[in-house]
Amino acid sequence: MSDQNILEMNQEETGLGKVEIAPEVIEVIAGIAASEVEGVAQMRGNFASGVVEKLGKKNHGKGVKVELAEDGIKVDVYCLMKFGVSIPTVAQSIQDNIRQALLNMTALETKEINIHVVGILFENQKQEDEYEQEI
Repeated sequence: MSDQNILEMNQEETGLGKVEIAPEVIEVIAGIAASEVEGVAQMRGNFASGVVEKLGKKNHGKGVKVELAEDGIKVDVYCLMKFGVSIPTVAQSIQDNIRQALLNMTALETKEINIHVVGILFENQKQEDEYEQEI
């Protein structure tokens, strides 16, 4: 990994050129894979991603931080869980889904996939949030 901002793929020499993957691509793949897991209520973002979503653009990398290091890729996922689910089971499913998605789409192995549960979303909170968005 020569550059900190771009991940260069290890591949045999074919004479066709090289393949590079930006960390943002890994964030999007991990974000979609995490949000597909049953029990995840939503991903946590920051103020800027919230403003972007209000303007109509979906931010699939929201709640995911990717760190490229010499010894591998480290993925941190920040999410809210639905009330009543088994947090360890859902977190394990998120890790498995992200690992498999990254392996299938990029052929990259991850060193760490850390799940940070930053809240629990209750059923009545979801209804209130939807009502506030309609206004």
